[in-house]
Amino acid sequence: MNINCRGENLILSEERAIYWATKKMLIISDLHLGKGAHFRKAGIQIPSLVNTADLDRLTNLLRQFEPECLLVTGDMFHHQMNSEVALFSQWRSQYPDLKIILVKGNHDSLLASDYEEMMIEIHAIEFLMKPFRFIHDQPSVTDAYYNITGHIHPGVTIYGKARQQIKLPCFYFGKTCAILPAFSVFTGLSKIKSQQGDQFYAITPERIFLV
Repeated sequence: MNINCRGENLILSEERAIYWATKKMLIISDLHLGKGAHFRKAGIQIPSLVNTADLDRLTNLLRQFEPECLLVTGDMFHHQMNSEVALFSQWRSQYPDLKIILVKGNHDSLLASDYEEMMIEIHAIEFLMKPFRFIHDQPSVTDAYYNITGHIHPGVTIYGKARQQIKLPCFYFGKTCAILPAFSVFTGLSKIKSQQGDQFYAITPERIFLV
């Protein structure tokens, strides 16, 4: 789905990503690489295929849009270096010309040398590219920049006529801030308290629709 945000055309993908065509930039949030391995280390058996599936989806997005830059608005990694992060490092070596920018989130705790080795440009707080501010969590103070964030894994509940209901991941666009869905499928969903004029774009495997 194509939308206009602050005069810029953004493509919303059903794979939980935004493509900013004029900048040749693919934007995602909350990839949480290494989360499954972190849980398995704690004795909770999470299939390793979860991490592989997320990387496969990312690969397909690179093939579809051919971006020059991948921007991650926080929580690219879930914890410290582990087997799944090492798998991503191997994946990254296939795309040496792809610029990767990470605005660090609360889970991004790798060593500076780890990011450097994987050729990831780090921004500790925010990344500015007019008219947008890319930041992990919604800031309390707003200014001329429109904030594009992640962190809370937004979802929306769709109700049917016979009391059916389904909760879907979504893109949220408010007056001063957009919230991206978590890219990883291994995440929960949080309900957002809406205000007048807010827009929710629900995501299904086949399409995106405005709620």
